[in-house]
Amino acid sequence: MSRKIAIGLLLLLVMPTAAPGTPPLMAPYQWLGDRNGPSPSLEQAFTPPPNYDRVTLPTGSFGAWLRQLPLKADGAPILLFNGQRRSDQTGAAAIIDIDVGSRDLQQCADAVIRLRAEYLYYSGKMPAFNFTSGDRADFADWAKGKTAKVDGNRVTWVNGPQRDVSHASLRQWLDTVFTYAGSLSLQRELKPVADIVAVQPGDVLIQGGSPGHAIIVLDVARDANNQPTVLLAQSFMPAQSIHVLRNPQGGVWFALKAGQPIVTPDWRFNPSDLRRFAD
Repeated sequence: MSRKIAIGLLLLLVMPTAAPGTPPLMAPYQWLGDRNGPSPSLEQAFTPPPNYDRVTLPTGSFGAWLRQLPLKADGAPILLFNGQRRSDQTGAAAIIDIDVGSRDLQQCADAVIRLRAEYLYYSGKMPAFNFTSGDRADFADWAKGKTAKVDGNRVTWVNGPQRDVSHASLRQWLDTVFTYAGSLSLQRELKPVADIVAVQPGDVLIQGGSPGHAIIVLDVARDANNQPTVLLAQSFMPAQSIHVLRNPQGGVWFALKAGQPIVTPDWRFNPSDLRRFAD
């Protein structure tokens, strides 16, 4: 049996059958569980600045999925993984309604990985990311029972009982990815974007290292001269609520211009730090 066929059969175990040509097969924000349904979204909460219009996005694209991310109620605080409030709340314009987990794992690059993995899962694809060691962690392999055993920089894969491809299983797999991946490995996976003016929703501003940082472009609007302004989101250290960033210069949208740094509440990025997922 080919790998592609095997993955398709695994997905059929958990995805409800849809009539031909009527995607999607799953609710778009699986972590909400029974709460999946109408809720305040990123698009509803943040109107572009005057003279800017949101870019048109293909139905079912990563950007379209990000644009409809559910938000917590106005005034919701940034919470750390242990339930405590982050001491500095001034950088958050809104909190994305997504769990942090109970361990200090879903930090900056991990939050980007989380959102990308959730989108791929919703789209019927099996996500995969690299560990910092360069080893590939594939959710399809995890579902087949493979578990990573890490000794220093050496990773071996041990076969065990077959798992399923439920969302709960995805979350367990993601915690493993968060443990052994980070800003350095994610930066290596992403493709550089030569011109920051070409920014798209789903792009990532990232500086790999220890420490490093990564934030994701949630949405893009453009003016009549095609100049972009963007919504950005991050988690940070320690692991905390994924939050939409305030612009230290005012408002929530960040105008991106060639040759100019992007200054966020916790980090300063250069235009050359912009990266993109391969597909």
